[in-house]
Amino acid sequence: MMTTETESNESNESIATDEPVHVSSPAALDELVANHDVVLTDFYADWCGPCQMLEPVVETLAAETEAVVAKVDVDANQQLASTYGVRGVPTLVLFADGEQANEVVGAQPEAQLRSMIEQHTA
Repeated sequence: MMTTETESNESNESIATDEPVHVSSPAALDELVANHDVVLTDFYADWCGPCQMLEPVVETLAAETEAVVAKVDVDANQQLASTYGVRGVPTLVLFADGEQANEVVGAQPEAQLRSMIEQHTA
């Protein structure tokens, strides 16, 4: 019987970054920010219309830019949201080189978010 070796040596740190990563704790977000140069964090709520409109935009940005996109459900993670001063949703916080670099509130055009990311990845 022949067995096929699969590469399973990778740790949890190597998350697929071409789609949004759901974050459920401050430690998980800190780890993403520490392990990646640019992280766009989408603080959202399921009941929020503008958040739902933004969903395909953040998915596109995750797939097409060098940024890792993190998604934080503010209802499930109220403490994490308050840590970053999130008062309205959607709020997008951009981290670059481990530091909070930008924050925008409300649904933003894809071009504006892409430009914000590219300022830190170019």
